[in-house]
Amino acid sequence: MTRTGLVARVLIDSPLPQLDHLFDYRIPEELATLARPGVRVRVPLRSAGRVADGYLIEVVGQAPATAPTGKEPTTLDEVTPDYHGKLSPLDSVVSEASVLTPAVWKLARRVADRAAGNASDIIRLAVPPRQVRVEKAWLATLAATAATAATAATAATDAPDAVDPASVRWEAEDAFVAPTDAFADYPAGSLDNVVAERKRLCVAAVPTLMLLPGGLTVGRWAHTMAELAVAALSTGKSSVLVVPDYRDQDQVQAALDLLAPIGTVSRVDARQPNADRYRAFLACLAPAPRIVLGNRSAVYAPAHDLGLIALWDDGDPLHGEQLSPYVHARDAALVRQGQSDCALVFLGHTRTVEVQRLVELGWLGEVHPARNQHPRVIPTDFQAAPDQQARAARIPSAAWQAARDALQHGPVLVQVASPGYAPMLACQTCTKAARCTVCQGPLGLASAASLPSCRWCGALAADWSCVHCEGRKLRVVSLGTGRTAEELGRAFPGARVIIADGDHQVQQVSAEPALVIATRGAEPIAAGGYQAILLLDGERMLARESLRVGDDSLRAWCNTAALAAPGASVMLVGVGGALARALNAWQPEAHATAELVDRRQLRFPPAVRVASVTGTAEDVAAALVDLDQVPGLDVLGPVATDIPLVRAIVRFPYASGDEASRLLKAAIVRNAARRRRPKGAPFRAAPTLKVRFDDPELL
Repeated sequence: MTRTGLVARVLIDSPLPQLDHLFDYRIPEELATLARPGVRVRVPLRSAGRVADGYLIEVVGQAPATAPTGKEPTTLDEVTPDYHGKLSPLDSVVSEASVLTPAVWKLARRVADRAAGNASDIIRLAVPPRQVRVEKAWLATLAATAATAATAATAATDAPDAVDPASVRWEAEDAFVAPTDAFADYPAGSLDNVVAERKRLCVAAVPTLMLLPGGLTVGRWAHTMAELAVAALSTGKSSVLVVPDYRDQDQVQAALDLLAPIGTVSRVDARQPNADRYRAFLACLAPAPRIVLGNRSAVYAPAHDLGLIALWDDGDPLHGEQLSPYVHARDAALVRQGQSDCALVFLGHTRTVEVQRLVELGWLGEVHPARNQHPRVIPTDFQAAPDQQARAARIPSAAWQAARDALQHGPVLVQVASPGYAPMLACQTCTKAARCTVCQGPLGLASAASLPSCRWCGALAADWSCVHCEGRKLRVVSLGTGRTAEELGRAFPGARVIIADGDHQVQQVSAEPALVIATRGAEPIAAGGYQAILLLDGERMLARESLRVGDDSLRAWCNTAALAAPGASVMLVGVGGALARALNAWQPEAHATAELVDRRQLRFPPAVRVASVTGTAEDVAAALVDLDQVPGLDVLGPVATDIPLVRAIVRFPYASGDEASRLLKAAIVRNAARRRRPKGAPFRAAPTLKVRFDDPELL
């Protein structure tokens, strides 16, 4: 086969850590015009004649544009002087669409290296699965557009200088209408030039609702985020807007429909059909400014001339990636901002400790609303109760009265900790938690008339007996949305009751009186806001064993309180102390500051970075040996987890992060390479060594 003198450097799409580097392949002459950086390719692997999928990252061997002779190398020895063997040729080019842009590849490589993971795992999040029909239609449209442009260019021989395609959209007078009162909620000049000046900001969202002209009620934060994106678009820059889930996306989408020009928004949503998601992804590849809106994976979306990355509520657990290498959307946004030198905005009702650290370092600026407007939060623990029994009630008398009065004027929201009817049962005699006799899972009730059943395996507990005292009677420990709705329905006869949780998804409710029982994050938006909000089960929310339990609870309560109508009461039940004071005064940044001080003293994240190393005792010990050379690193453990596995926790300064991740990645590769079956030997078990940076389970 004729040699072209060109070599393709390919990243193989594989989860194997030993394959996480570029492989060189010869480009055959018949593929020379198709083999371009970013295209999907298929390449041979020398083992068992297999063919693997991959992405062509780089084509080497072409002479530089400034070369004096202009001569291209004609032999592979000139291209790869250190290699004297025979390169395998590319098997095929799957498609001529360059779906992996250089910026996204650079981001994926850096993010993966930072977390000791594989770049292909990041690219799997960045590039949706290929949809052949959608891609062919897109390529045909590109070809038709190019042909039309070429014809027009030939006909207009007397035309002046060529027009930048990115500026064509703004030629029409009515193509873009900038809002005259943009950022009216913030001090003058604080958000006006975010993109032009490439600011990095932590912005406190205005905790109110607003009614859009179409009649839809959204959070004011969504309108602010849309204003930022439209401001970037007006300067010819693209923006990436990252929000936790589809409810938040719908709010921002509604604001963009009002402010942004038609056809400039691409929504990349995991809930979309595959064809629609791939179509939106391909639209992002166009050389024109766009607004990209999506969940955590949208932070990797391609964007032409990126000018802004905006992240809403970075403390939401949904921003944490559940697939290896488990990179949080906030961390990916920070890396991408550094690479693209664009503006970066963290917007939220509260402030995470991670963002507070960046603020105190001076890396992020602060922006607060021009007016101090916030919900009227009343912690019941701050009120005088007639007796101890009244203070211990699940819904104190003051909260009852607030709900009763508000229900005459509009909807009332009641937030509870758990979905279901009675998610947790206990022994009536000894009060120990009731456990399933099959799998030791927790027992619960699905309804008032149902038998107790296991929440893990579903086994019925018809003949249950306590393993501690042999008692046979059960008592309800916690009430879910179903039981709460049942009790409130009896207490407020004739009132309409709406349940909103994972099984009952409700996004909007009318302004008519109703009792809305919802779990955290599932609260629907009421037209005009709720006339009263009761935040129940606060003690149970804080009982979870986690370093972040206070941050998570405060964030959930603030987001819920922001759904209240102006002047409405927000009753926080059963919680006092610093959290209640921070919510009452609406000073979440004070809580974040205090948390960061404590974590620095204890050397907990985010004062330092952490990584968990899990595997057999021998594998973990081998991985930890090399870490002795990392400055400032200390090791906690190892301790036993699931036999025979152990887990060690390593802590290290941010400055030592690259070195620690490099050494741990090398340990992962060594461990994985042992899986190869020696000749004549039985197949070895899969490697067990697992490394996870910034593991939320440790926090």
